[in-house]
Amino acid sequence: MDKVVYSAAEAVADIPNGASLAVGGFGLCGVPSVLIDAILASGASDLEAASNNCGVDDWGLGLLLAAGRIRRMVASYVGENKEFARQYLSGELEVELTPQGTLAERMRAGGSGIAAFFTATGGGTQVAEGGLPWKYDDAGKVITASPPKETRLFDGREFVLEEAIVADFGLVRAWKGDRHGNLIYRDSARNFNPLAAMCGRLTIAEVEHLVEPGELDPNDIHTPGVFVQRVVALTPEQAADKRIEKRTVSPR
Repeated sequence: MDKVVYSAAEAVADIPNGASLAVGGFGLCGVPSVLIDAILASGASDLEAASNNCGVDDWGLGLLLAAGRIRRMVASYVGENKEFARQYLSGELEVELTPQGTLAERMRAGGSGIAAFFTATGGGTQVAEGGLPWKYDDAGKVITASPPKETRLFDGREFVLEEAIVADFGLVRAWKGDRHGNLIYRDSARNFNPLAAMCGRLTIAEVEHLVEPGELDPNDIHTPGVFVQRVVALTPEQAADKRIEKRTVSPR
């Protein structure tokens, strides 16, 4: 039952080229940055990542992107990253833009064994009708576009069929966790991390504070250990390395 792996490098060593990743984080909050750094060092490439966003130019998934390791990205927000825009528009990166709530539910469904679901989000738009540019060539011509999706009327309203996401690996960051893989997140880090943990066939968690089994109140646990296969305890320095997306101050 002890799922602790003693280094991030060891935890990600079997992630192969071409793997699909579900990655937690919301903006720069709750990003499994230590695991991402370890994947960068491992040399794994041709990756497909599903995450709310793709980090920034010099941190998080943005590091894998800048190194040319990500082939395809499924995301709902892609701002704050100039390299992402450059690769997408120059035909180096395939991008499937997905409404944020739909992306979250696709991950949750994948972890719940639900193959697909109907949602009203995107009805009557190109999300349902198809034609959204997924990939360009180097001349700016669309070479891959989103396919049309099945729709159905419920109580006179159009709903769109969305397929679940099941990734080869889930990567998450938790505030607290125990050796059995039970995890607790804080604040906005809870937005996508529980979902990424659910939909990974093999989920790896980096944990800021590792505790012994029984120390976490079962009522406080957000991700039960059944969803987690490996736990990496962060050093105090790694746990303290947290980015602020936009720093603002009040006028004097």
